[in-house]
Amino acid sequence: MKHTIICLVENKPGVLNRVVSLFRRRNFNMDSLTVGRTHNPDVSRITIVMEGEAGDAKKVVWNLYKLIDVIEVQDVTDVPTVERDLVLAKVNAPDAYSRNNLTELCYQWGARLVDIGPDVAIVEYTGTADKVEDFIDQLRSYGIVELVRSGLVSMGRGIRIMEGMNHKTKRFAVPAALTNGAHESES
Repeated sequence: MKHTIICLVENKPGVLNRVVSLFRRRNFNMDSLTVGRTHNPDVSRITIVMEGEAGDAKKVVWNLYKLIDVIEVQDVTDVPTVERDLVLAKVNAPDAYSRNNLTELCYQWGARLVDIGPDVAIVEYTGTADKVEDFIDQLRSYGIVELVRSGLVSMGRGIRIMEGMNHKTKRFAVPAALTNGAHESES
């Protein structure tokens, strides 16, 4: 089963290395890893998609909380979320006929042609991971020259699910289920 884990971390050098090393040490594989700053310049958000049992995801969440620069972690696998993946694909488009067909395909899928050269074109598409896979399958008939995907990003629907750091006390909220009743842990 695939699990999506969101982790808020302090935006400092070496934090991503510690998170990735945790996965390496525990022998868990990441299907996708996406990192970016949030609206707070001191906080970065990591979205990890991993394959494993439900217990494996709980172990990862627990171990991520042990890292000093981690602010908050959540397994959002069963939480209503909006998920998106971005793909840039360079495909063969050597003549007007193939470029016209590619333009039509982009129109049907809501994709964008972001660059057209004499022999190749670059297409951009954003959607759920399944839709991105389906779109890539459609592009195969053109001949994919190069392809890159951003990795999954995920955000909970409704109210914000990631609370983050209480900047007044410089303490982090850790779920009671992980602390056996203790409500906060110091970083």
